[in-house]
Amino acid sequence: MRCGGAETTTPRARDDATRHETLALAAGPPSPGYYPSSRIGSIGFNQGFRNLWGPQHQKLDQGALTIWLDRSSGSGFKSLNPYSSGYFGAAIKLQSGYTAGVITSLYLSNNEAHPGNHDEIDIEFLGTTQDKPYVLQTNVYIRGSGDGNLIGREMKFHLWFDPTKDFHNYAILWNPNEIIFFVDDVPIRRYPRKSDDTFPMRPMWVYGSIWDASSWATENGKYKADYNYQPFVGKYNNFKISGCNANGAPRAARFRFTIRLQRAEPPAVHVHGMGPEKLQGLRLLWGPTTQP
Repeated sequence: MRCGGAETTTPRARDDATRHETLALAAGPPSPGYYPSSRIGSIGFNQGFRNLWGPQHQKLDQGALTIWLDRSSGSGFKSLNPYSSGYFGAAIKLQSGYTAGVITSLYLSNNEAHPGNHDEIDIEFLGTTQDKPYVLQTNVYIRGSGDGNLIGREMKFHLWFDPTKDFHNYAILWNPNEIIFFVDDVPIRRYPRKSDDTFPMRPMWVYGSIWDASSWATENGKYKADYNYQPFVGKYNNFKISGCNANGAPRAARFRFTIRLQRAEPPAVHVHGMGPEKLQGLRLLWGPTTQP
């Protein structure tokens, strides 16, 4: 991938051409056969980011960033520069126990530059009750619209591991042709560029945050944040930024990003509410890339 252009060969992630509201569950730890995160070096938090809000709820210790939410505030951070494309990631460890209503996130946005008309690419962890697993939600939001039809409907996943036990790598690849969401180097969703109206084209910053979204986060707001369980903590490390810096000198401005598959058989993927006949058309995590 180069600034202003792209060359990408990917195993086919779950593609937005499929118009079903799904909650997917991988039955076992997939092996992508290639590790794109290994192509990009880690940076320290202060090399690429700064506190955005809630500085009293943010702590940096030996390269690991901890942010937390309590009754008084949450916390968020932001990249030092905006980017027009690239690979953006971090390793994240979530809090166990009751976390309903709480969102822990890593995302791209230009909301501060274009309030009310912004673009956004989200990885969000929806807090949960003690008896249920986390839900990872992805979203693409263009020029103030995320209507669920033409533009960036939300897509939710159950992970094949417990994200509270250890750090795992989450990343967004955004180039002029497509957006791909990764979990531990496994592509879980592909959002192709079908038109300029449904694809983010303006520079965005990288953000992370923890905040109270009780009105919708857990089972459409059924369960709220309970501050008897505070503080709610999110931990981040292994930050990666490699892309086209919209402010000038790019960080790794020239890099080729090729993702190839060396595994013949896909892992099992279960989609809630769908039988085998429909599931066959949805097994898009692995397979040959198609043009948008």
